[in-house]
Amino acid sequence: MNRSDTETATGARGRTPPISRLHSAVACVVAVVAAVGAGHLVAGIVAPDSSPLFVVGSAVIDITPAPLKEFAIQQFGEDNKSVLLGSIGVTLLLLAIVSGSLSRSSAALSVTLILALGLVGTVAAASRPTFAVGWLAAAVTAPVAGILALLWLRRAARRAASENAASEMPKQVTWHVPDLGRRSFLVSSTAVAVGAGAAALGGSLLSQRTGAEQSRDALRALSITPNVPAPPIPAGADFAADGTPSFITPNRDFYRVDTALTPPRLRADAWQLRIHGMVDRELFLTFDDLLELPLYERTITLVCVSNEVGGPYISNANFIGVSLPDVLNEAGVNPASNQIATTSSDGWTCGTPVDAVMAEGSNAMLAIGMNGDPLPVAHGFPVRMVVPGLYGYVSATKWLVDMELTTFDAFTPYWVRRNWAARAPVKTMSRIDRPRSFAEVPAGRFIAAGIAWAQPTGIARVEVRVDGGLWQDADLSSEVNNDTWRMWRIELDVSPGNHRIECRATDRDGYTQTEQRVPPIPDGATGWHSVAFRAE
Repeated sequence: MNRSDTETATGARGRTPPISRLHSAVACVVAVVAAVGAGHLVAGIVAPDSSPLFVVGSAVIDITPAPLKEFAIQQFGEDNKSVLLGSIGVTLLLLAIVSGSLSRSSAALSVTLILALGLVGTVAAASRPTFAVGWLAAAVTAPVAGILALLWLRRAARRAASENAASEMPKQVTWHVPDLGRRSFLVSSTAVAVGAGAAALGGSLLSQRTGAEQSRDALRALSITPNVPAPPIPAGADFAADGTPSFITPNRDFYRVDTALTPPRLRADAWQLRIHGMVDRELFLTFDDLLELPLYERTITLVCVSNEVGGPYISNANFIGVSLPDVLNEAGVNPASNQIATTSSDGWTCGTPVDAVMAEGSNAMLAIGMNGDPLPVAHGFPVRMVVPGLYGYVSATKWLVDMELTTFDAFTPYWVRRNWAARAPVKTMSRIDRPRSFAEVPAGRFIAAGIAWAQPTGIARVEVRVDGGLWQDADLSSEVNNDTWRMWRIELDVSPGNHRIECRATDRDGYTQTEQRVPPIPDGATGWHSVAFRAE
């Protein structure tokens, strides 16, 4: 074999030919996947919340402007976190493709990308309010695993490049290069990808070893029974047959809006609540302590401040728990305090007005049950706050672990730091559930229906009008209590053609909801809900 043949096979002056653009890009993509999988596996062993993917996602949630978060909630609903994780995944994929494509001759750029991603993960982990030194294990393991995978895959890719060069040698050359290239790269990349997937799955399974579901099952077997059951739901509490929701929302359908990418998984037997700050005596309560107190069952509607006019983020349930005013009286509340600062196990913070909780008949509670079962993990198991009459971001802390009596001047909670209102009472509102937007309905006699709420005052009246005509009183469902929604229905005569229906509610204090439309930020939306439909 002459000199020119040798250069053809191995590259000019004996150098190995550059890796193909495709192999270089695939190597970088698979290496990044390996980094994420390895980090997730180590996080599952050390601390599930330290997964690089989750800490970066949580950091993105924290720095995202409130209007953009509202847009995500409105556009994607309860899937907004899945969309966020998917967006992060797509971003990583694109970065890896670009970096790999530009790294044919040298791994430096791809290595730099993986190191940069590791640094981002480390900084994001350190920024979390629940950060512990052990979290660094996942942040360090991820880039190390990614770089090792990258170098191994690039070695296999170089074999493929050498094979390609050998296959292009002149036909008179008789020596043979072993078929290690393409096959080796395919096997190597597949093995790393499968290993990364297995690591990610293992991390997810290990993250569940806390046994939150087993803890729930044990409590379900005990059958938590309230000392004071809620009054039976009267007949006619909803108009579900006419299009309203059922009066009690099943747990699986109860809305969920929070900042947790994955619900914290706590065991009831390991749970503890610290009550401190401006109190006469500091308390530490366990789950067993709560079970020894009187348990009340109360039917309560919760509504999210993110709910647009006519929005879906409102649900109703029978909650079981202990009286929060009774617990605070046991601690002894300093009269100078005006805010209850609460913290979730994932570090999210909330500020609740003391006067709203301590008001006579407030029904504020530390809830441990929901519709006859222990709280679902996604809704705060083992313990959450429920305070009727306030939007959730100032009242409904899930996965509750800390409660401090303080003042509004001394403490600024999560959403208030993002320019939401410090106090956020639920506004008198109503919604049309039937007809749906742009629905076609029979001309002539037609039943419209919907819901209204005004906590803790109660709904006194709902009015409906069609095409800007006269307001007509709707029939109201049987009232359960002032802390729940109330259904309405009305029979209308509609002529063939296009129409628009509107509704408005009046509470027991005589206040009628305003027509003025305002968005949810900073303290809840207002405006009349209207629906366009067609009669045929």
